Amino acid sequence: MKFLVIAAFCAALTAPAAFADTPTTPIADVQRGTMVNVAGTVARITDEDEFRLTDASGSIRIYVGPNWVPAEVGENVVVSGFVDDDLIPPREIYARSLTRADGTVITFDRRYE
Repeated sequence: MKFLVIAAFCAALTAPAAFADTPTTPIADVQRGTMVNVAGTVARITDEDEFRLTDASGSIRIYVGPNWVPAEVGENVVVSGFVDDDLIPPREIYARSLTRADGTVITFDRRYE
């Protein structure tokens, strides 16, 4: 886990300006029922349309369905989306877009609304 945090920090230092300028919320501070931008490292792909994103404050499940996960384990990304307002854990973000470290933005079809 410490390696992932160090890797995410180092990648953030070398990220392109557009990637680094995106205002983000630490994962531990995201509030249910809100729109957020979170930055971190893809820690694990849990399903074809879901992955775990990790930053220095914690981790959260990211849902991109009905799309395939467009990132690799270890990749640094910024995810914009809606934090599920369901009170039953675990917390989850329904992604609307994912920005890769090179500035590429991937927008997701949102059929879950």
